[in-house]
Amino acid sequence: MPEHILFLTGKLAEKQLRRTLEEMEPEFGYTVHQLGLTVAALMTADMIRRRLKDTFGADRVLVPGRCRGDLEALSKDMGITIERGPEELHDLPEFFGKKKKKPDITRYELRIFAEIVDAPRMDIDGILRQAQDYRKDGADVIDIGCLPETPFPHLEEAVRALKSEGFEVSVDSLENDDLLRGGKAGADYLLSLHEDSLWIADQVASTPILIPAKHGDLDSLDRAIEAMRAKGRDFIIDPILDPIHFGFTESLVRYHEVRKRHPDVEIMMGVGNLTELTHADTAGINATLLGICSELHIKQILTTQVSKHARKAVREADLARRILFAARELNTLPKHIDDGLMALHERAPFPLSREEIDEIYRQIKDPSYRILISPEGLHIFNRDGFHTATDPFELYPRLGVETDGGHAFYLGVELARAQIAWQLGKRYSQDEPLRWGCHVDEPEPNIDPHAYKPAGSTLQKASGVQDDSGSIGLESHGSKTDDPHPNPLQSQTVVPGAPGRPFPEGKGTADTKDEE
Repeated sequence: MPEHILFLTGKLAEKQLRRTLEEMEPEFGYTVHQLGLTVAALMTADMIRRRLKDTFGADRVLVPGRCRGDLEALSKDMGITIERGPEELHDLPEFFGKKKKKPDITRYELRIFAEIVDAPRMDIDGILRQAQDYRKDGADVIDIGCLPETPFPHLEEAVRALKSEGFEVSVDSLENDDLLRGGKAGADYLLSLHEDSLWIADQVASTPILIPAKHGDLDSLDRAIEAMRAKGRDFIIDPILDPIHFGFTESLVRYHEVRKRHPDVEIMMGVGNLTELTHADTAGINATLLGICSELHIKQILTTQVSKHARKAVREADLARRILFAARELNTLPKHIDDGLMALHERAPFPLSREEIDEIYRQIKDPSYRILISPEGLHIFNRDGFHTATDPFELYPRLGVETDGGHAFYLGVELARAQIAWQLGKRYSQDEPLRWGCHVDEPEPNIDPHAYKPAGSTLQKASGVQDDSGSIGLESHGSKTDDPHPNPLQSQTVVPGAPGRPFPEGKGTADTKDEE
């Protein structure tokens, strides 16, 4: 028999949920149960425990993704598996299509050499701090960059300090003396040797990265390869990637030719020549170059973070190598694996159409503002009216918050976020920060969905306002004050909800009289 799933929802989302499931035509059977609250995403484990009296013969229960509380304990208490679904209702089809096939991005084969370009001008503590940051972002090897005609008296000390902290270290210089000093100090790799400087490899244990003796001279690179093979030494080769309009296309051809000539050698690509020297967002550049590396089985890159626009290059490369490795192993396109490299745009930025938002608006009975976006613009509405614009300044005179600084501030922040999301084509969820992929750390990257999230800084207790469970109510953002008991927990987006609201354990703050 097919699986039977019970979907729990709220009044405003019930119709959309039913329509979404009908359009999915799922192989499983299902029941949709409206739990008696307005906003589905404000559901809590305590609320489910009190209100759910019948599971309708289901094999498991699916609740909104932002449902808070201990669902594992609730499942044991109720004798049925209760799980979280997606945070967005319109992501439900993808949730079921991808849930059991989510690719593993913990694996990779490419190693990242991250260069500290100004190492000669930095003290040892500064070098160690930079190395720690690089390692946190995914670097495997710390490359100590030497500068032409710049003294580096503490080179050996820098190598030893990094090694004592557990780093793999490479020394990068055009000067033979720097390379020899670095190798004798214990560097793991030397960038770079060519056929005329291979004598350095005879004096140190470091693994050399080999380059052509003359730029583009692959025959000299071949001779260096044969010489190192004759010595029985490990090595890596780098045909050198050139910037755009200065040999970029030809340099890509060189990498392809080198792989044809030497199917088994280890190759490095210095991606910084493109990320640093092209004023474009580096995530896409990194993804493309690492895609070439994946096809050619290039297992090392050298990257830098000198230019301000390239300051997340290591983190981008780390995620890109994981995505591309997974795609290659699965023999699939690098799509639907992870969205962390899409900072500006998203795959489905507008989960609700204008018509669906209008339908939600017609069901609103309270004075709290909701903010949603669609391809047509920003929409803010409550029971007293519906307003649409593409510029938040057009909306301010219509909101009636001129004398309420807290609400005006809150709505200004949210409408600014909504405008940015609308302009770029990003997801917007009221009371949630915009997501910028791997480029910006999430404010709370380790939120425990089993715990109840505390109130935000703009929330204040409204004395004397209690719900039916006896807990103190909270002042509603953006609410007009003509309602003596505005429901604060309905001032959020209807579909994604408001995990920023507090639900004290056992109190069921969301379970108010207005909800009934």
